[in-house]
Amino acid sequence: MLTMLMTLLTPPVHAIEGGVGGYLRVMSRPDMEGGAGQLGHWNLYGRLMNEGPWAALDLYVSPLAQKPGSDAVWTTAHAKIEGAPYALAGDNALNLSDMRITQLYTRVGNVGVDGLVWQVGTLDYWHDDVGLYDIRPTTLFQGTVGASALYHYGFADLRVGVGDAAAAYGSTTSTPTAGGSLRVHPWSWLDMAFGGQVATIPTIAGNTGSPYSTPGLTVEDAIRGEFVEGWLVDNPGQELNFPDPVTAKASASKLFGVVGFGGWGPLTWSRHWFSAEQVMPELMGAEHYDGIDYTLYTTDITDERTVLSYATQSELTLIPQRLDLVIAGLIGVHRDGDNDISPSDYARTYRSVVARLQTYATPNVHWLLEGSAAEEVSTNGNQYRNHVDSIFASQDGVSNTRGLEVGDADTRITFQGKTGIVLNPLGPGIFARPSLRLLYGVQYSTQNNAFGNNFVDSLSEFNDFENEERHLHHLMALEAEAWF
Repeated sequence: MLTMLMTLLTPPVHAIEGGVGGYLRVMSRPDMEGGAGQLGHWNLYGRLMNEGPWAALDLYVSPLAQKPGSDAVWTTAHAKIEGAPYALAGDNALNLSDMRITQLYTRVGNVGVDGLVWQVGTLDYWHDDVGLYDIRPTTLFQGTVGASALYHYGFADLRVGVGDAAAAYGSTTSTPTAGGSLRVHPWSWLDMAFGGQVATIPTIAGNTGSPYSTPGLTVEDAIRGEFVEGWLVDNPGQELNFPDPVTAKASASKLFGVVGFGGWGPLTWSRHWFSAEQVMPELMGAEHYDGIDYTLYTTDITDERTVLSYATQSELTLIPQRLDLVIAGLIGVHRDGDNDISPSDYARTYRSVVARLQTYATPNVHWLLEGSAAEEVSTNGNQYRNHVDSIFASQDGVSNTRGLEVGDADTRITFQGKTGIVLNPLGPGIFARPSLRLLYGVQYSTQNNAFGNNFVDSLSEFNDFENEERHLHHLMALEAEAWF
């Protein structure tokens, strides 16, 4: 009787399931040409040999595990830790302070409505990525903390979310955001999605984190760093009457669409991403003049920045189990309606194509060959230095020591080639992981020294170090990459 009574009074104990998943990318790239261990400046030339090390761990526990085919309530809790703790040699090697918790959330499914999943915490989401470039055009809710709901019905998934995106935009005050996406997969050979997000930093008088603008500040003044000096020249002895900021409006938005199809002959899958983005303005800057630091509020001169992009990637099986090909392309158009006088990353266009062949000598020993070509054009004048003796700041070929231009050309053209041996323990596949690679890469760019480096770039006649012209860059790499 006592045993029966104790059984009735003891609450049921659920076995808590859990696990860990993650990603690892580590490499050794001794650079005998004075570079920082990357073949080029960025992933426009393909991610291979243009990325640094990275590690990510996704830890999770399931107090109520999800049962396939069941409408029972389930829940999981997740924490994602990521960073590059071994990115640099010397004192920073294996420094765990470079790791950070980027996601922390819990999910609950089948509460109230079957097929409905609630998520509370961080809300980061994306619909596929462009593997050869390692970019995610469909990212939503990055840096957002809030709540979202995902409803699955038949061949459709509807996601909506709201939250605070202050971390995403570097805001010191709450930044409300809302958005969502709809994904449909009506047939095995077709997958489509579209969505968007809006965010705003509230205009609240007296709140130092709200958007403001400094009266009279122009783009040219901000670039040259001469606004404070010019104002004090016009208003001598009026330092205490320096213009107070006035309230302004700051918002950002994004729309995206993606379509994928495949399973036809050698075409395994092809995806096409489209996105349009209104960039959140920069809220403030600073000038130092006559021993005093002045804060300048820049919302009105940075609030007309837009980005349009198109990306595509097609995967083909040319010879089953022997030869695969992936081709990807990227086009970007960045515009700044406030600035039409000086080069910047907000006033440019670029286009790129990357192709990778991988052949399989055995299921585990592969040979890789990749090539890329890219063109980048500054729409506001000369941004790139093609020669070691370029005029450091030029305007229409005339020296401009006050610095609205920073090079002698408005276009950078870059070619890269990479080849080497790949060991894939899990067998054939360009994206099969884990992957061990021994690679050689070469880059040619019209820009001089077009890779990360510590070369002297000033043209001062008093430099202690001389520079020289380098348009070719060679690099060997031993790399390991794994998903688990």
